[in-house]
Amino acid sequence: MIPRYLVDVVLEDLPVIDKDVIVIGAGIAGLFTAIKASKTNEVLMITKKSLLDSNTRYAQGGIAAVISEDDSPAYHRQDTLIAGAGLCADEAVELLVHEGPKGVDDLVRMGTQFDQENGEFALTKEGAHSQRRILHANGDATGFEIVRALSEKAVENSRIEVWDDHFVIDLITDNGKCLGALVQKPDGQRLFVRGKATVLCSGGAGQLYRYTTNPEVATGDGIAMAYRAGAYIQDVEFIQFHPTSLCYPGAPRFLISEAVRGEGAVLRNIKGERFMEKYHEQLELAPRDIVARAIVSEMEETKSTFVYIDITHESADMVKHRFPTIYEFCLNYGLDMTSDWIPVAPAAHYMMGGVKADLNGETNVARLFACGECSSTGVHGANRLASNSLSEAIVFGRRIVERINQLEPLPKDTTVHMDSLDRREPSIQAVVEKRLKLQKIMVRYAGLRRDGKGLGKGLEELKRQLPIFHSELTKREEYEFANLLTCAMLTTEAALTREESRGAHYREDFPDRDDLVWRKHSVLHREHGVIEERINDV
Repeated sequence: MIPRYLVDVVLEDLPVIDKDVIVIGAGIAGLFTAIKASKTNEVLMITKKSLLDSNTRYAQGGIAAVISEDDSPAYHRQDTLIAGAGLCADEAVELLVHEGPKGVDDLVRMGTQFDQENGEFALTKEGAHSQRRILHANGDATGFEIVRALSEKAVENSRIEVWDDHFVIDLITDNGKCLGALVQKPDGQRLFVRGKATVLCSGGAGQLYRYTTNPEVATGDGIAMAYRAGAYIQDVEFIQFHPTSLCYPGAPRFLISEAVRGEGAVLRNIKGERFMEKYHEQLELAPRDIVARAIVSEMEETKSTFVYIDITHESADMVKHRFPTIYEFCLNYGLDMTSDWIPVAPAAHYMMGGVKADLNGETNVARLFACGECSSTGVHGANRLASNSLSEAIVFGRRIVERINQLEPLPKDTTVHMDSLDRREPSIQAVVEKRLKLQKIMVRYAGLRRDGKGLGKGLEELKRQLPIFHSELTKREEYEFANLLTCAMLTTEAALTREESRGAHYREDFPDRDDLVWRKHSVLHREHGVIEERINDV
């Protein structure tokens, strides 16, 4: 069993810092929640790197909200439910589609500059959306623009203190209540930060896989520490692989946005043949999981490591204007989108599951909230609809703050005792090697296509790494590895349990969706193991 805490400390010996609200993470979820909370609370934002390092920063497509006269919440709801493949939580989706536009207004008020045409928001369409409802910024740099605007707001706000380069090791709990967090400073010193509410906004776990569109920091820390603290972890078998990430020697796995296909790009195998008609009637705009698996099938058939995305038939001006970031990035590697086919392959992109949270973002651990990719509100079901992630973060960020404002402050004399293990030994093998090994196991056994035999073998191999939890951990990369190992085991176990194919979870030994048996969430708990939860009908 994974131990309750990653390190042995005597809490009474540590310096204590009191704040009203502790926000862990710095993407759109963390920044937006911190800014909203600061109206009535003193807020501490902790980020293990800097305010500009998060998955949000790399979000190109945009943010989905009902803005256009031709659109309606009912259409947005229907598109979300279809993509979610029967696992969406109906009430959560209702909130998303009705409150999304208000969230966009908030972002604009906070300084985000979305692209406009003729004085109105320029809306685009992405895969599996029935209407044009995606707001974007600087063409294809939406996430960066949102983070820029919100970071500036947070930094100039006297009620928000920002700690860069600090690592949250664990959540401190007592009798099912979260009292705050154990934090390590850049110099290695540890502190106990106490608060009436702790909000996890720590992002996803793309680093579980060797090839990912996520930054280095996406190591599932929030999900792992919440699991250790006794929170329920839901639906983590559903990992979305983005079908089209750049696959070129020397280049990182840079995202080639869904919107490129939305604007007419086609996919070709290395023989130059367009192939999506073999797999789905929506062709290149089929749901992501279908496109990603189709690409893998073509790669296997043609013995290649990539396919091409081709937008050369569109005007060069349109491509440069609509996708300036992608165009420029590819150009740095000698690839010109307007005249070259761009080599792409699937890469791990987004985690639909996470820390189970209610409609106010609160977990089963009192005073502990989760927002954004690390949470599981039920909005995304088994497969996220493109551009719903940024909307989810602002809709639930706002609700979390409303709930926090109802909480009583923590009594000042709150103390808690942490059990000491006294059996930690220095870690021997370099963490870098362990991490690479873990990523290879996940790609091989718990990737785009899975089966029971492989998942069982993968889980066995992961369990061999468990001694890390009895080692003395002191460095950020050691904590990150322990968190990745926790998430890897949770994902593999949930995938092994779900004997069907649904959304982003595909089992070759159970290729069909089975609503009779499996229309339920898989929920994991540190002490109770795997629990399943039926879904009230949608």
